[in-house]
Amino acid sequence: MTAQINLFQLAEIEAFELNQKLNLQQVILLDVRESGEYASEYIAGSISMPLSGFDPSQVVQMGDRPLVLCCQSGMRSSQAAEKLREYGLTNVMQLKGGLSSWKASGFKTQIDRSAPISLFRQVQIMAGSLVAIGTGLGVLVSPWFLLLSGFVGCGLVFAGISNTCAMGMLLAKLPYNQRN
Repeated sequence: MTAQINLFQLAEIEAFELNQKLNLQQVILLDVRESGEYASEYIAGSISMPLSGFDPSQVVQMGDRPLVLCCQSGMRSSQAAEKLREYGLTNVMQLKGGLSSWKASGFKTQIDRSAPISLFRQVQIMAGSLVAIGTGLGVLVSPWFLLLSGFVGCGLVFAGISNTCAMGMLLAKLPYNQRN
């Protein structure tokens, strides 16, 4: 059995160049963040296509302009690009550094103040609450509750190492994070 080596190298585009190409309508910008994240803040002209339900066959119907994928920092757009490559689409780039670099470069985003708070902040609130509850119950009720804090801590370490977050994926499925 031979190991398969993935030689796919995703091209990156800087925020400045993307801004120029968007203004000239030379690219299609797909935002692969979850619906709640997109609803709260997005780049004007982008199309929401969350990674959790990403369907490359829908992208084929968008035309022949090059695709630029965008997420918060670059990880999810890389995953979406891999799905597109497997489907046979290769004219794909990602926004280097994601939405974070777009904003750091001084470009504006569309912001909806009525949208739910960001998924990242929801994860922080939930993880912090579970650690505090586990610690409090561990002190007041039974030391066994300290396992809750330890479990959350291990989950955070795993999320940091793997750059995936199970809690974030679960929170993304809540109804208030599903609006478009």
